[in-house]
Amino acid sequence: MSSILTNTSAMVALQTLRGINSGLAKTQAEISTGKSVASAKDNAAVWAISKVMESDVQGFKAISDSLALGESTVAVARQASETITDLLTKMKGKIVAAQEDNVDRAKLQTDVAALVDQVTSVVSAAQFNGLNLVNGAVSSADILASLDRDSSGNVTASSITVNAQNLSTGGYTAKAVFTGSDGVAADGADSFGFSLDAAGGTVEAGTVTIVDPTFAAGDKISMTVGNKQVSYTVTAEDIAAGNSPQDVIAINLKAAIEASGAAVSVAYDSGSPGVLAITNTGADSLSISGQFTNANSGGLGLLATIDVSTSGNATTALANIETLINTSVDAAAAFGSVEGRISTQAEFITNLSDSLKAGIGALVDADMEEASARLQALQTQQQLGIQALSIANQQPQNILALFR
Repeated sequence: MSSILTNTSAMVALQTLRGINSGLAKTQAEISTGKSVASAKDNAAVWAISKVMESDVQGFKAISDSLALGESTVAVARQASETITDLLTKMKGKIVAAQEDNVDRAKLQTDVAALVDQVTSVVSAAQFNGLNLVNGAVSSADILASLDRDSSGNVTASSITVNAQNLSTGGYTAKAVFTGSDGVAADGADSFGFSLDAAGGTVEAGTVTIVDPTFAAGDKISMTVGNKQVSYTVTAEDIAAGNSPQDVIAINLKAAIEASGAAVSVAYDSGSPGVLAITNTGADSLSISGQFTNANSGGLGLLATIDVSTSGNATTALANIETLINTSVDAAAAFGSVEGRISTQAEFITNLSDSLKAGIGALVDADMEEASARLQALQTQQQLGIQALSIANQQPQNILALFR
């Protein structure tokens, strides 16, 4: 049955053409934007996931900047530590030269003082963007390293903590810690140095007496016996009421010397508070020195005591410079380790950002080859749909032929 009121063929052709035009519009949008999911209405779930991932990518860009800043800061501190190590090594050469009697110790002391000033200058200048990790002003610094998202979508920031290394030369306060030791230049000093002959020699034994100049928690007493170094740090319990800090220090130093393997025997008499009797039991002569470092002293505070103007002071300085060199070497190693970690993290963040971008692209980017092929097909379908609609619209005209 034919009807002039209802053209079913035209309605079907029109519906088909509308579908083709809709697909064509979508394909053209994909080609123009490059995305198959350009808005939430295209695919709400995929769009939401992609936006969360895009926000993470932006966050990782900020983290990359933070890591770059942190790496530069640590690199400056590491370079300063290495430079200080070189300067202290040069200073050691001067101190070793001062062990000889037939030298001009006054000139050597002038050179040592100049090197001390240079170390101080390096410590002061070792800052990046106002942060100095070697002058004792800060104990640590946190560098933003990552954003961690859990399965519930909660985000937390994680950091790499850089421990500062105190290489400052200030804050040293002398105290009368040692007295009555063989070879000490003056009683009531904060350092001493003397030599012991080999076993059987004329001077094979000596004593070290530690007195209590009112110790504070954190004060450190170090001793060098031959090539062995030992130390003890005073605690709050040591200086509590009723305790004898010099006895505690002497007992702990005795145990440390014995544990070090030094070729000496150490005797402690509880009836003589703070006194250690040291006897050389080896076949070679050895030097013994001690140094007090107060709690408020910088990591290189011992530089204030370096003096080669006399034989006794030169002996003490030789032991102290080893401690100082070890301090700067440890600082450089610590900074180098954390700098390597920051560099690794920065590379990881870069690779992670690239992976996230690739993942976002896989979710929302249009397949341009597919879109091109689909565009050609839809354009052809559109032409055919228009032709079909045109034919369907001609059908009512054909009914007129029935009335002629």
